[in-house]
Order: sequence, then structure tokens, then C-alpha cells
Amino acid sequence: MSHEQQYQDESQLPATTAQLNHTAVYASDRRLSAEFLAAILGLEVGAPFGPFLPVDLGNGVTLDYYEKTGEPIQSQHYAFLVPDAQFGGMIARLEAVGVTYYADPNHIEPGQINRLFGGRGAYFADPDGHNMEIMTRPYIRP
Repeated sequence: MSHEQQYQDESQLPATTAQLNHTAVYASDRRLSAEFLAAILGLEVGAPFGPFLPVDLGNGVTLDYYEKTGEPIQSQHYAFLVPDAQFGGMIARLEAVGVTYYADPNHIEPGQINRLFGGRGAYFADPDGHNMEIMTRPYIRP
């Protein structure tokens, strides 16, 4: 059987280019971290999948929270392109739960947003110190 015959219909065929499908996010408490991010972004936490607790980003990508105990969590950076109309609500939810947001990735400008590339953006830490970013315009790369 060919690879193409293994798929039931064309929607299940592999992409013609590489696309991110999911990534594991280490957390000391997978439920706490997944629910935190989902609440800020206005999303839902999915059903557990093996050791993972997914947050579906709605573009075919999931963040699969994986509980890692017994050693420190290495901070990573995750950036989310969000609708401009929802940005203010996300900032309000950060403020409501007492999480400081910053205009910059080094967390030097507290309580401020940036206006990069004609949009709005902010950085904040999740419960394990991952550096999360919300932005309304993608970066313009050379």
C-alpha cells in the first residue's frame, strides 16, 4: 500500500510543505499552565492525550503541555499572532489575574505594550516562566 492509500481522504494527506503540528511545553503542573494560557488567549483546554494536555490554537497547531517534575523547567519563548479585536481582552485578563505584561522580551517595560510593525504586542510570563508573546501583526523579516 502506498503512503497516499493509507489516508482516507485528501484532507488527511501530508502537507506539501513542512508545517508545525504540535509542540510539547514542559510544565511543573500541566493543568495549571494549560488553563492559564487558554484563559488568557480565550481558548479551551482539550482532553488529555496520553501524558499531554493540549491547547488547540485553532490553526492546526496544538501546544501539548507535559508535566515534568524533579528538575527545573527551562524557559522557552512562544509567540501568538492574535486578532487585533481580541488583544485588549487578553491584556485585561492578564491584569485581572495580576500578571504583569511588558512591551519588550526582556521584561524591562512593565505595564506597556509595543507597536511593532503597525500592530500591538506584549510579553508575559506563564506559571513556569515561559516567555509568552501576543502580537497583532507578524514580524516583517528581511
